[in-house]
Amino acid sequence: MYATQAEILGRTDIPSPGRAEAYIRQHRFDQPTLVIDAGEVVARFHALRAGLGRAAIHYAVKANPAPELVARLAAEGCRFDAASRAEIELCLGAGAAPSEISFGNTIKRASDIAFAHAAGITLFAADAEEEIDKLAEHAPGAEVYIRVLASAPEADWPLSRKFGCAPEKAGPLMARALRAGLRPVGLSFHVGSQTRRASMWGPVLDDVARLWHALRAEGFDLDLLNIGGGFPAGYGEPVEAPAAYAAQVMAQVDARFGNVRRLMAEPGRGLVAEAGAIAAEVVLVSQKSDTDAYRWVYLDIGKFSGLAETMDEAIRYPLVTERDHEPTGPCILAGPSCDSVDVLYEKRPVQLPLGLRAGDRVVIRNTGAYTSTYASVGFNGFPPLDVLVI
Repeated sequence: MYATQAEILGRTDIPSPGRAEAYIRQHRFDQPTLVIDAGEVVARFHALRAGLGRAAIHYAVKANPAPELVARLAAEGCRFDAASRAEIELCLGAGAAPSEISFGNTIKRASDIAFAHAAGITLFAADAEEEIDKLAEHAPGAEVYIRVLASAPEADWPLSRKFGCAPEKAGPLMARALRAGLRPVGLSFHVGSQTRRASMWGPVLDDVARLWHALRAEGFDLDLLNIGGGFPAGYGEPVEAPAAYAAQVMAQVDARFGNVRRLMAEPGRGLVAEAGAIAAEVVLVSQKSDTDAYRWVYLDIGKFSGLAETMDEAIRYPLVTERDHEPTGPCILAGPSCDSVDVLYEKRPVQLPLGLRAGDRVVIRNTGAYTSTYASVGFNGFPPLDVLVI
């Protein structure tokens, strides 16, 4: 039986394993499997909603599109941020109304815009002239919010290059939208993935608030502010509780923007990450030479089958084994595929039991977000990550 993380470290401030991990302990799996606790996701939704208050939560479906999760969240009154036609279809099929879905990707096929408009979606994101023109042609009269670039150097993963326009372009894009018969209603931004402390939002909010008030002074009737995601999950390091974190963010928003009529937030990772655990298995333990300082431990799951966020070791998942009561030593952790980049942790080797052997089971904690969606369809013949919602 697995030792708990608290038992291993002799600490009392680490939560006991959740239902997903307990389920893994009680069952065997033929392939790497993500087990996710829908009840915990719902509980975190309510915690975030308590902290966010009047801000509507639009779950970022890309974080984990398991139909069971989307349906549970829809039943609880959650709204949705969709990035594609398939995600829109998923949300509609789960019972979400078109008015509860925003098409938040700023890079959309014209045919997908037309599909969304015909399905009743009225709220779209944009950050470029051509996107405004596509929306005007294929979603006439739609509401548009402009995504702006936000510099967030303190986030674990700043998202300030691919999406968004420079602040000085927001006004001209809104004017273009007005001329084209669209309704430019507000702004959106993203503080960066894994913004671990609520205080880190301050500088970004300062920048966006200056732009917001300047645009309103120019005569744009803005009434929608989308504060995006960035709500963190714990990966072995402490993070603030979701309700308290969200409340601190909202206090900063209110102080800078005043009484905005419509507020949106788009949590993804912060809703689902900690509700999931992956059942994995050791397939090989080796040492490259007798003098090598580190063992290599190969799992049956790697970057191409669900652990893409280990790229550059950005996300370091907590690992639990059946041997955690034994002495440990540093090792390099890698996946099973015949690709040399399929190495998970090498810059900072992980401590794993010295007695670890092929066939030993491993639980990878806090893997509910961006694992099943990043899993390949079968690179090297290895099966994609299986998903089980409990």
